[in-house]
Amino acid sequence: MEYTAFARTWFLDPAKPGFCEYPTSLDEGCKLPALEASLEEIGEYQRRLWANRRRALLLVIHGPDTSGKDSLIRTLATYADPAGFHAWSFSRPTETEAAHDFLWRVTPLLPAYGQMVAFNRSHHEAVIGERVWPVRSKDTYNWPNRFRAIRDFERHLASEGTCVVKIWLNLSEDEHRRRLLKRLDKPRKRWKFDRSDIEGWKQRATYQTYAEQALAATHTDEAPWFIVPGDRKPEARAIVAALVAELLKSLAPDYPEEHPDVLEEYRTLLAENGVE
Repeated sequence: MEYTAFARTWFLDPAKPGFCEYPTSLDEGCKLPALEASLEEIGEYQRRLWANRRRALLLVIHGPDTSGKDSLIRTLATYADPAGFHAWSFSRPTETEAAHDFLWRVTPLLPAYGQMVAFNRSHHEAVIGERVWPVRSKDTYNWPNRFRAIRDFERHLASEGTCVVKIWLNLSEDEHRRRLLKRLDKPRKRWKFDRSDIEGWKQRATYQTYAEQALAATHTDEAPWFIVPGDRKPEARAIVAALVAELLKSLAPDYPEEHPDVLEEYRTLLAENGVE
């Protein structure tokens, strides 16, 4: 798939996979596409995708705890038709999930033709989070095999008509700390806080290192990673919304062609029953 200069601005660069080499916020005065206009386009072209039922879009959203994955997905869904849009969240694998191949739990939730599906975390946690917090004995893991399986899996999806796009919300350490403290200060956010957040903060450097390795190993032309500044949520939402709108336009530029004979028969039938 061809991407515009705007989209390529956020591509992961294999020459500099370290997140510290990417911005976590934009310079003052940097002009971004209008969020509302992008959301309206997402609504329109997602309906065209649903009407055509020929392609699908899988949007993978990753980032550290508090990076705004949930709120970003809610924003993208503002004008989406619920018949063709679904969102799924993945946490630590359950005992049943861990007893299967790591792709087993995501496969039933992939988008059907015509659908746009957003994953809050995904099969990539099997090469990021599980390296920090294993769910099986460490000596049973083969990380190069998992990287290869992900590349093959996503290439297969792309070859069958599913566009796979992966977003990493790049959050600075200072902003990460501030958002964790904010969860403690605001009663409506405290319910989100548990011991895994504490452990996640302690292991932040290790998690980031494994994430950098995983993104570099699974970034392909068929399923690219986009590194999006995450410290300011409005900026991240504007960037991602513009990317998604651009993708949907390329996947479903028009509605299916109408059938004139069916329309004429329908008009005749209604006219015969007194409907003008």
